[in-house]
Amino acid sequence: MKTRITELFGIEHPIIQGGMHHVGYAELASAVANAGGLGMITALTQPNPAALAEEIRRCREMTDKPFGVNLTFLPSVNPPDYPGYVEAIIKGGVKVVETAGNNPQKYLPALKEHGIKVIHKCTAVRHALKAQAIGCDAVSVDGFECGGHPGEDDVPNFILLPRAADELEIPFVASGGMADGRSLAAALALGAEGMNMGTRFIATQEAPVHENVKQAIVAASELDTRLVMRPLRNTERVLNNSAVERLLEKERKLGADLKFADIAEEVAGVYPRIMKTGEMDAGAWSCGMVAGLINDVPTVKELIDRIMAEAEGIMRDRLTRMLNG
Repeated sequence: MKTRITELFGIEHPIIQGGMHHVGYAELASAVANAGGLGMITALTQPNPAALAEEIRRCREMTDKPFGVNLTFLPSVNPPDYPGYVEAIIKGGVKVVETAGNNPQKYLPALKEHGIKVIHKCTAVRHALKAQAIGCDAVSVDGFECGGHPGEDDVPNFILLPRAADELEIPFVASGGMADGRSLAAALALGAEGMNMGTRFIATQEAPVHENVKQAIVAASELDTRLVMRPLRNTERVLNNSAVERLLEKERKLGADLKFADIAEEVAGVYPRIMKTGEMDAGAWSCGMVAGLINDVPTVKELIDRIMAEAEGIMRDRLTRMLNG
Protein backbone atom coordinates (compact mmCIF):
# COMPACT_ATOMS: atom_id res chain seq x y z
CA MET A 1 0.00 0.00 0.00
CA LYS A 2 1.41 3.39 -1.02
CA THR A 3 0.52 6.61 0.77
CA ARG A 4 2.32 9.91 1.30
CA ILE A 5 3.57 8.51 4.61
CA THR A 6 5.08 5.33 3.14
CA GLU A 7 6.78 7.47 0.49
CA LEU A 8 8.04 10.03 3.02
CA PHE A 9 9.58 7.50 5.39
CA GLY A 10 10.55 4.78 2.91
CA ILE A 11 8.41 2.09 4.56
CA GLU A 12 6.25 -0.68 3.13
CA HIS A 13 3.11 -0.25 5.24
CA PRO A 14 1.55 3.00 6.58
CA ILE A 15 1.83 1.86 10.20
CA ILE A 16 3.93 3.63 12.84
CA GLN A 17 4.77 2.43 16.34
CA GLY A 18 4.48 5.42 18.63
CA GLY A 19 7.09 6.33 21.22
CA MET A 20 6.25 4.77 24.61
CA HIS A 21 8.07 5.16 27.90
CA HIS A 22 9.91 1.97 28.91
CA VAL A 23 8.41 0.16 25.89
CA GLY A 24 10.15 1.76 22.89
CA TYR A 25 13.39 -0.23 22.96
CA ALA A 26 15.38 -1.68 20.05
CA GLU A 27 13.57 -5.03 20.31
CA LEU A 28 10.16 -3.56 19.46
CA ALA A 29 11.36 -0.84 17.07
CA SER A 30 13.32 -3.36 14.99
CA ALA A 31 10.45 -5.86 14.93
CA VAL A 32 8.09 -3.18 13.56
CA ALA A 33 10.70 -2.09 11.00
CA ASN A 34 11.31 -5.67 9.87
CA ALA A 35 7.56 -6.15 9.43
CA GLY A 36 7.37 -3.16 7.08
CA GLY A 37 6.21 -0.45 9.49
CA LEU A 38 8.11 2.38 11.19
CA GLY A 39 9.41 1.43 14.63
CA MET A 40 10.38 4.03 17.23
CA ILE A 41 12.99 4.03 19.99
CA THR A 42 11.91 6.25 22.91
CA ALA A 43 14.81 8.62 23.63
CA LEU A 44 13.89 9.70 27.16
CA THR A 45 13.57 6.10 28.36
CA GLN A 46 17.34 6.06 27.95
CA PRO A 47 19.10 7.72 30.93
CA ASN A 48 21.47 9.83 28.82
CA PRO A 49 22.53 10.50 25.20
CA ALA A 50 25.29 7.86 25.33
CA ALA A 51 22.72 5.21 26.26
CA LEU A 52 20.49 6.35 23.38
CA ALA A 53 23.44 6.07 20.99
CA GLU A 54 23.96 2.49 22.17
CA GLU A 55 20.24 1.68 21.76
CA ILE A 56 20.32 3.02 18.20
CA ARG A 57 23.39 0.87 17.52
CA ARG A 58 21.59 -2.20 18.93
CA CYS A 59 18.55 -1.52 16.75
CA ARG A 60 20.80 -1.24 13.66
CA GLU A 61 22.10 -4.73 14.39
CA MET A 62 18.52 -6.07 14.41
CA THR A 63 17.21 -4.42 11.24
CA ASP A 64 18.40 -2.85 8.00
CA LYS A 65 15.02 -1.13 7.51
CA PRO A 66 14.16 2.48 8.48
CA PHE A 67 13.34 3.18 12.11
CA GLY A 68 12.93 6.39 14.09
CA VAL A 69 13.45 7.93 17.51
CA ASN A 70 10.75 9.58 19.62
CA LEU A 71 11.96 12.71 21.41
CA THR A 72 9.47 14.32 23.79
CA PHE A 73 10.12 17.88 24.95
CA LEU A 74 8.83 18.22 28.50
CA PRO A 75 8.58 21.28 30.75
CA SER A 76 11.11 20.59 33.49
CA VAL A 77 13.08 22.33 36.22
CA ASN A 78 16.10 20.25 35.22
CA PRO A 79 15.54 19.50 31.53
CA PRO A 80 17.15 16.45 29.92
CA ASP A 81 20.23 16.95 27.75
CA TYR A 82 18.22 17.60 24.61
CA PRO A 83 21.18 18.80 22.51
CA GLY A 84 22.98 15.59 23.48
CA TYR A 85 20.02 13.41 22.50
CA VAL A 86 19.71 15.25 19.16
CA GLU A 87 23.43 14.70 18.54
CA ALA A 88 23.08 10.98 19.30
CA ILE A 89 20.20 10.75 16.80
CA ILE A 90 22.20 12.54 14.09
CA LYS A 91 25.40 10.56 14.67
CA GLY A 92 23.40 7.33 14.76
CA GLY A 93 22.21 7.93 11.20
CA VAL A 94 18.52 7.92 12.19
CA LYS A 95 16.38 9.43 9.42
CA VAL A 96 13.02 9.90 11.20
CA VAL A 97 12.28 11.66 14.49
CA GLU A 98 8.88 11.76 16.19
CA THR A 99 8.70 14.89 18.36
CA ALA A 100 6.07 15.44 21.04
CA GLY A 101 5.30 17.76 23.93
CA ASN A 102 6.62 21.31 23.62
CA ASN A 103 7.44 23.07 20.36
CA PRO A 104 10.45 21.36 18.69
CA GLN A 105 11.35 24.39 16.53
CA LYS A 106 14.68 25.01 18.28
CA TYR A 107 16.01 21.62 17.16
CA LEU A 108 14.55 21.45 13.63
CA PRO A 109 17.47 23.17 11.80
CA ALA A 110 20.00 20.62 13.09
CA LEU A 111 17.72 17.69 12.21
CA LYS A 112 16.86 19.07 8.78
CA GLU A 113 20.51 19.79 8.00
CA HIS A 114 21.15 16.04 8.26
CA GLY A 115 18.17 15.01 6.12
CA ILE A 116 16.06 13.84 9.06
CA LYS A 117 12.27 13.81 8.59
CA VAL A 118 10.25 15.09 11.55
CA ILE A 119 6.73 13.98 12.48
CA HIS A 120 5.22 15.93 15.39
CA LYS A 121 2.54 14.55 17.70
CA CYS A 122 -0.49 16.87 18.04
CA THR A 123 -3.81 16.71 19.88
CA ALA A 124 -5.44 19.68 18.14
CA VAL A 125 -5.69 21.08 14.62
CA ARG A 126 -4.18 24.40 15.75
CA HIS A 127 -1.12 22.56 17.04
CA ALA A 128 -0.85 20.60 13.79
CA LEU A 129 -0.96 23.83 11.79
CA LYS A 130 1.82 25.25 13.95
CA ALA A 131 3.90 22.10 13.36
CA GLN A 132 3.35 22.55 9.63
CA ALA A 133 4.31 26.23 9.82
CA ILE A 134 7.64 25.59 11.58
CA GLY A 135 8.65 22.99 9.00
CA CYS A 136 7.64 19.56 10.31
CA ASP A 137 7.31 17.03 7.50
CA ALA A 138 4.23 15.29 8.92
CA VAL A 139 2.07 15.15 12.03
CA SER A 140 0.52 12.44 14.16
CA VAL A 141 -3.00 13.56 15.06
CA ASP A 142 -3.97 12.18 18.48
CA GLY A 143 -7.67 11.85 19.23
CA PHE A 144 -9.28 11.85 22.68
CA GLU A 145 -9.32 8.03 22.66
CA CYS A 146 -5.54 7.80 22.85
CA GLY A 147 -3.52 6.44 25.73
CA GLY A 148 -1.18 8.92 27.39
CA HIS A 149 -1.82 12.64 27.00
CA PRO A 150 -4.86 13.50 24.82
CA GLY A 151 -4.70 17.25 25.46
CA GLU A 152 -7.54 19.24 26.97
CA ASP A 153 -9.95 19.65 24.03
CA ASP A 154 -11.51 16.16 24.21
CA VAL A 155 -12.11 15.85 20.46
CA PRO A 156 -12.34 12.22 19.24
CA ASN A 157 -10.84 11.08 15.96
CA PHE A 158 -14.09 10.91 13.99
CA ILE A 159 -14.09 14.73 14.17
CA LEU A 160 -10.40 15.50 14.58
CA LEU A 161 -9.12 13.59 11.53
CA PRO A 162 -11.48 15.18 8.95
CA ARG A 163 -10.76 18.58 10.49
CA ALA A 164 -7.03 17.94 10.10
CA ALA A 165 -7.60 16.84 6.50
CA ASP A 166 -9.47 20.09 5.83
CA GLU A 167 -6.67 22.27 7.18
CA LEU A 168 -3.32 20.56 6.61
CA GLU A 169 -1.13 20.36 3.52
CA ILE A 170 1.49 18.03 5.01
CA PRO A 171 0.56 14.35 5.49
CA PHE A 172 -0.70 13.09 8.84
CA VAL A 173 -1.37 9.79 10.55
CA ALA A 174 -4.22 8.89 12.88
CA SER A 175 -3.32 8.08 16.48
CA GLY A 176 -5.63 6.96 19.27
CA GLY A 177 -8.06 4.06 18.94
CA MET A 178 -6.01 2.36 16.22
CA ALA A 179 -5.84 -1.46 16.48
CA ASP A 180 -6.66 -3.32 13.28
CA GLY A 181 -7.45 -3.22 9.58
CA ARG A 182 -10.77 -1.52 10.26
CA SER A 183 -8.89 1.27 12.03
CA LEU A 184 -6.52 1.74 9.09
CA ALA A 185 -9.29 1.72 6.47
CA ALA A 186 -11.30 4.23 8.51
CA ALA A 187 -8.29 6.48 9.09
CA LEU A 188 -7.52 6.55 5.37
CA ALA A 189 -11.17 7.30 4.59
CA LEU A 190 -11.10 10.25 7.01
CA GLY A 191 -8.07 11.79 5.32
CA ALA A 192 -5.08 10.32 7.15
CA GLU A 193 -2.17 8.73 5.26
CA GLY A 194 -1.64 5.96 7.82
CA MET A 195 -1.93 5.19 11.51
CA ASN A 196 0.13 5.28 14.65
CA MET A 197 -0.37 2.56 17.29
CA GLY A 198 0.84 2.52 20.87
CA THR A 199 -1.23 0.31 23.16
CA ARG A 200 -1.75 -2.31 20.42
CA PHE A 201 2.01 -2.74 20.02
CA ILE A 202 2.51 -3.29 23.76
CA ALA A 203 0.41 -6.46 23.44
CA THR A 204 2.84 -8.17 21.06
CA GLN A 205 5.37 -10.89 21.67
CA GLU A 206 8.37 -8.67 20.95
CA ALA A 207 7.33 -5.81 23.24
CA PRO A 208 9.99 -5.84 25.99
CA VAL A 209 7.55 -5.53 28.89
CA HIS A 210 6.35 -7.90 31.61
CA GLU A 211 3.73 -10.47 30.60
CA ASN A 212 1.38 -9.03 33.26
CA VAL A 213 1.21 -5.79 31.27
CA LYS A 214 0.25 -7.57 28.05
CA GLN A 215 -2.39 -9.68 29.79
CA ALA A 216 -3.86 -6.61 31.52
CA ILE A 217 -4.40 -5.00 28.10
CA VAL A 218 -5.96 -8.18 26.68
CA ALA A 219 -8.27 -8.48 29.71
CA ALA A 220 -9.35 -4.80 29.65
CA SER A 221 -12.48 -3.50 27.94
CA GLU A 222 -13.05 -0.08 26.41
CA LEU A 223 -14.54 0.97 29.77
CA ASP A 224 -11.39 0.33 31.81
CA THR A 225 -9.37 3.50 31.24
CA ARG A 226 -9.51 6.63 33.38
CA LEU A 227 -8.45 10.25 32.90
CA VAL A 228 -6.10 11.52 35.60
CA MET A 229 -4.41 14.87 36.32
CA ARG A 230 -7.22 16.88 34.71
CA PRO A 231 -7.12 19.47 37.52
CA LEU A 232 -3.44 20.06 36.65
CA ARG A 233 -4.26 20.43 32.94
CA ASN A 234 -1.88 17.55 32.26
CA THR A 235 -4.56 14.98 31.43
CA GLU A 236 -3.40 11.41 30.97
CA ARG A 237 -5.46 8.38 29.92
CA VAL A 238 -4.40 5.37 31.99
CA LEU A 239 -5.59 1.84 32.72
CA ASN A 240 -7.62 1.68 35.91
CA ASN A 241 -6.07 0.02 38.97
CA SER A 242 -5.94 0.58 42.74
CA ALA A 243 -3.30 3.33 42.44
CA VAL A 244 -5.45 5.16 39.88
CA GLU A 245 -8.50 4.89 42.15
CA ARG A 246 -6.40 6.35 44.98
CA LEU A 247 -5.21 9.16 42.72
CA LEU A 248 -8.75 10.03 41.59
CA GLU A 249 -9.93 10.11 45.20
CA LYS A 250 -7.19 12.65 46.01
CA GLU A 251 -8.33 14.74 43.03
CA ARG A 252 -11.91 14.65 44.30
CA LYS A 253 -10.93 15.60 47.84
CA LEU A 254 -8.44 18.35 47.04
CA GLY A 255 -10.18 19.83 44.01
CA ALA A 256 -8.58 23.10 42.91
CA ASP A 257 -5.98 22.80 45.69
CA LEU A 258 -4.41 19.70 44.09
CA LYS A 259 -0.65 19.90 43.56
CA PHE A 260 1.58 17.46 41.70
CA ALA A 261 3.28 16.56 44.98
CA ASP A 262 -0.06 15.21 46.25
CA ILE A 263 -0.13 12.50 43.56
CA ALA A 264 3.60 11.96 42.98
CA GLU A 265 3.42 8.56 44.67
CA GLU A 266 1.00 7.33 41.99
CA VAL A 267 2.68 8.82 38.91
CA ALA A 268 6.37 9.56 39.47
CA GLY A 269 8.91 6.90 38.54
CA VAL A 270 6.40 4.04 38.42
CA TYR A 271 7.06 2.81 34.86
CA PRO A 272 10.06 0.54 35.59
CA ARG A 273 8.09 -1.23 38.34
CA ILE A 274 5.12 -1.79 36.02
CA MET A 275 6.81 -2.51 32.70
CA LYS A 276 9.81 -4.47 33.99
CA THR A 277 8.56 -6.27 37.11
CA GLY A 278 4.84 -6.44 36.38
CA GLU A 279 3.61 -4.66 39.52
CA MET A 280 0.27 -3.76 37.98
CA ASP A 281 -0.94 -1.62 40.90
CA ALA A 282 2.32 0.30 41.33
CA GLY A 283 0.91 3.43 39.74
CA ALA A 284 -0.80 5.04 36.75
CA TRP A 285 0.37 3.94 33.31
CA SER A 286 -0.75 5.06 29.87
CA CYS A 287 -3.26 2.90 28.03
CA GLY A 288 -5.76 3.70 25.30
CA MET A 289 -9.46 2.88 25.10
CA VAL A 290 -8.38 0.66 22.21
CA ALA A 291 -7.63 -2.02 24.83
CA GLY A 292 -11.25 -3.03 24.25
CA LEU A 293 -10.30 -4.16 20.73
CA ILE A 294 -7.20 -6.13 21.77
CA ASN A 295 -7.75 -9.83 22.38
CA ASP A 296 -4.42 -11.51 21.69
CA VAL A 297 -0.63 -11.18 21.84
CA PRO A 298 0.67 -11.93 18.32
CA THR A 299 4.12 -11.36 16.91
CA VAL A 300 4.58 -7.90 15.42
CA LYS A 301 4.78 -9.40 11.92
CA GLU A 302 1.57 -11.38 12.44
CA LEU A 303 -0.17 -8.23 13.65
CA ILE A 304 0.97 -5.99 10.80
CA ASP A 305 0.29 -8.62 8.12
CA ARG A 306 -3.18 -9.16 9.58
CA ILE A 307 -3.91 -5.43 9.66
CA MET A 308 -2.86 -4.92 6.05
CA ALA A 309 -4.82 -7.95 4.79
CA GLU A 310 -7.93 -6.80 6.66
CA ALA A 311 -7.67 -3.19 5.52
CA GLU A 312 -7.13 -4.16 1.90
CA GLY A 313 -10.01 -6.63 2.10
CA ILE A 314 -12.34 -3.94 3.43
CA MET A 315 -11.37 -1.47 0.72
CA ARG A 316 -11.17 -3.91 -2.18
CA ASP A 317 -14.09 -6.20 -1.36
CA ARG A 318 -16.59 -4.85 1.15
CA LEU A 319 -16.66 -1.21 0.05
CA THR A 320 -16.34 -2.00 -3.66
CA ARG A 321 -19.20 -4.49 -3.37
CA MET A 322 -21.39 -1.75 -1.86
CA LEU A 323 -20.54 0.60 -4.72
CA ASN A 324 -21.31 -2.04 -7.31
CA GLY A 325 -24.65 -2.86 -5.75
